[in-house]
Amino acid sequence: MKWFQNWFNSPYYHILYHQRNDAEAEFFMDNLCAYLEPTLENRLLDIACGKGRHAIYLNKKGYDVIGIDISAASIHAAKAFENKKLQFFIHDMRKPFYVNYFQYAFNLFTSFGYFDTEKDHVKALTSFAAALQPNGILVIDYFNAIKIKACLTHQEQKHIDGITFNIYKKIEDHKIVKSIRFEHQEKSFAFKEEVQDFDLTDFERILKLAHFSIERVFGGYDLQPFVEKESDRLVMICRKIA
Repeated sequence: MKWFQNWFNSPYYHILYHQRNDAEAEFFMDNLCAYLEPTLENRLLDIACGKGRHAIYLNKKGYDVIGIDISAASIHAAKAFENKKLQFFIHDMRKPFYVNYFQYAFNLFTSFGYFDTEKDHVKALTSFAAALQPNGILVIDYFNAIKIKACLTHQEQKHIDGITFNIYKKIEDHKIVKSIRFEHQEKSFAFKEEVQDFDLTDFERILKLAHFSIERVFGGYDLQPFVEKESDRLVMICRKIA
């Protein structure tokens, strides 16, 4: 079993990242919708949706949204919010889903870069393209790996809900590797995250292989211009090449 299958299905993942800001997610979605101008007749796909915070908010804005995620625990939680225009499914992003169905697809909050080979990453992007109709739009929101690597904090502690999370970070084999160790209820736990350090040039190459072109690049959720050494995020607006 891969690291992301273990970690994303763990309750401790949600404890560690409980501070993820719904207001920030809503701010980002508002800005994206204002920029992209999807109609209420369009169908939206949230890829690697987690517990569905982006999908749920887009649905509240009136959109028809489907969210997919490999984590059964996350999808189980998200399903509590389902309605006629909001559905969630357990799904591996590398596999095709609802071919030629959506006008917009979103892959947000660095929910990519998890796989061991470029072939698997291109396979995932090719599945994204297959899900979209001709000229459909894919939005990828990734960390800015160049800034992350320049400012890497190698060790930190976080105290949450009575648990002390010891977090160690390093760069290894073109991946940003995070080791997470802690004790809870007299048991020791160890998880890890391994995310590829893709930069804009890397994305341009692999997106082209999956028949996408990058139309715009932003550096944050306020959709300000991307500055390689300064921006926190790498937000790419990509179009499926028909």
